[in-house]
Amino acid sequence: MSSGVKKMTELENLQKNIEDAVRGLRNSVVRINSTGFRGTYGYGLQPVKGSGSGIIYTSDGYIVTNNHVLEGAEEVEVILPDGTSVEGQVIGGDPQTDIALLKVQKNNLQPAVLCNSDEVRPGQLALAMGNSFGLPGEPTVSMGLIGAVGRPMPWADFIFEGLIQTDAAINPGNSGGPLSDIHGRVIGINTAIIPFAQGMGFAIPSNTIKRVVDELLRDGRVVRPQIGISGISLDPEIASRYGIKASEGVLVVRVNEDSPADRAGLQEGDIIKEFNGTKIRGMKDLLSSISEGKLGERKNMVIQRRGREYSTSVRLMENQATLRPRIRFGR
Repeated sequence: MSSGVKKMTELENLQKNIEDAVRGLRNSVVRINSTGFRGTYGYGLQPVKGSGSGIIYTSDGYIVTNNHVLEGAEEVEVILPDGTSVEGQVIGGDPQTDIALLKVQKNNLQPAVLCNSDEVRPGQLALAMGNSFGLPGEPTVSMGLIGAVGRPMPWADFIFEGLIQTDAAINPGNSGGPLSDIHGRVIGINTAIIPFAQGMGFAIPSNTIKRVVDELLRDGRVVRPQIGISGISLDPEIASRYGIKASEGVLVVRVNEDSPADRAGLQEGDIIKEFNGTKIRGMKDLLSSISEGKLGERKNMVIQRRGREYSTSVRLMENQATLRPRIRFGR
């Protein structure tokens, strides 16, 4: 067999493999239509509609999607792969990972296969699927490469990191749909794009999906500890502007009244340098270190105040606040 014929055969095999993957995965992708209500002056409540995608997680009707697809929704319609329209019940959501779980009263659905996202590598092919722009018919498919793994979300100061970056086209309506390998195994859930960038989309890894869904199924929510501050990542520019003798850490800009931080003696203007033995360079380090703790645990901190360092400890409590992403989503 000549090299040209061999290469053609390899391409044909790859194409068939992708076609089979798309055919199978389409049976696990749903369309989600949500309706909320917003008050408008002089007109009462007005409906606000949105649409996105979802992935069938179990055969008995659990569906995973993005939290922002369902945010503010009071009515949820799920269009199954066979075109059937059913009502969706929101089980719970986690704004910090942008994952939510729905339940529909249907059985014998085809769940997607979620693989180990820790094995995903830059350069491998990926397929993105979803309800792009709400177009009628089957989900839209695009193909691209994995550009990076473990990517922190740009401009977000909460725990929204470890994402998979891809140049596979992710359009409005793709949110909540799968990012898969060329065998149709889900490696992530499409969640965001960077406006005006060329092919920069992001997906939440499948291992994160499994962990969050397990908590939502068990408790209906994801419990996260907090210490009760608002802060910003310190850098040389901010340090110079405020005359701070430090170039990294977390600058405390607000301490919530009667919070763990308040009881620990933290003040506005303090700089958190270390938390539970981990050096803190910015907000992501701090939030990541806090999230590793358990409610009720006491953690040691090193803070800088007026150029001097002090040690204190803080007891972790549950974070009840909703943290809203500050980026444009592919909704």
